Amino acid sequence: MNTVVPLLDLRAQFATIREPIYQAIARVVDSQQFILGPEVEALEREVAEYCGAKYAVGCSSGTDALLLALMAVGLQAGDEVITTPYSFFATAGVISRLGARPIFVDIDPESFNLDAAAISAKITPRTKAIIPVHLYGRTAEMELISAVAARHGLAIIEDACQAIGAEYRGRRAGVLGHLAAFSFFPTKNLGGFGDGGMITTHDASLAGKLRILRVHGMEPKYYHRCVGIMGRLDALQAAVLRVKLRYLDIWTAGRQANARCYATLFSSRRLIPWITLPQEPTAVRHVFNQYVVRVPAAHRDGLRRFLSEQGVGTEVYYPVPLHLQECFAGLGYQAGDLPHAERAAAETIALPVYPEMTSAQQMHVVDAIARYVAAVTDRVGRSAA
Repeated sequence: MNTVVPLLDLRAQFATIREPIYQAIARVVDSQQFILGPEVEALEREVAEYCGAKYAVGCSSGTDALLLALMAVGLQAGDEVITTPYSFFATAGVISRLGARPIFVDIDPESFNLDAAAISAKITPRTKAIIPVHLYGRTAEMELISAVAARHGLAIIEDACQAIGAEYRGRRAGVLGHLAAFSFFPTKNLGGFGDGGMITTHDASLAGKLRILRVHGMEPKYYHRCVGIMGRLDALQAAVLRVKLRYLDIWTAGRQANARCYATLFSSRRLIPWITLPQEPTAVRHVFNQYVVRVPAAHRDGLRRFLSEQGVGTEVYYPVPLHLQECFAGLGYQAGDLPHAERAAAETIALPVYPEMTSAQQMHVVDAIARYVAAVTDRVGRSAA
């Protein structure tokens, strides 16, 4: 039988927690309280404690978590928000949705995160906030970002949608800025059975605003203090997430072990530097929401096709950087403006790293890549001859 290695295997994860999940769902069904309520409040407390935050506010998705965070800091039409061009669309989409302007700063080519040293040059009197993204589960360079924000009086909103449990200098994502947005999309390290999100903060005033904004600005019932959105978290999602949160550190350790194993296997097969592996500096805790490598751009798509033929799932996060997306053409960016992000979009590929992977599956991935590289090298050698 051919070995199959999906990019992510949620069924394997679910098999280990089936009974407590069913019990949690039954508890909600029996209560008939499906929107907000005790389950959501309990999850908020548990996530806040996990991240080391004073407050957590549940909401309907990671996108709405970012949107609500920007609304809470008072982002207005015409304001500017500095962020990365190399992220999921929501990072910049929420800025535009509020009539503000995303200002893209290129990435650090090693971490794929916002180049903190390049932020200052982009700040103007209209700059309101900075949204650093902890991409793939590795935190951005928050010490430098925080220093820049403090000098200019800017809000920091962490896009931590891929980074629950990640750490920077001993502090967890979620407490490294004024607000942080998390996603519980099913494929995340902590994923629900549908959409869900959370915002964390140390600021009681901001937490209060978020709780009002997520229910159409309503406080008390049917009295609207401001115009918000309908961004509530369902109790069923909260109940599922409460079960899964208990296993999160175990699953994270599995991802980290798989990342270390990849490093050993790729090195032993002498595939480095043809393939460039993600790094985990001592100052950070990388949670590997994705395991993203670089390969030569000329071979990236060919390698993906070959791996697919070998039963290995892959993905490209993300093939078009945000500054080159059609909907942002009016911002005036051109190809070549942010070269590190553009190069990453052409060279990166995500390999399976989910914690339930077997050693045989991981070996299969590396063996398949080794065969592809050997074939490419052989073709180049014959052409040179």
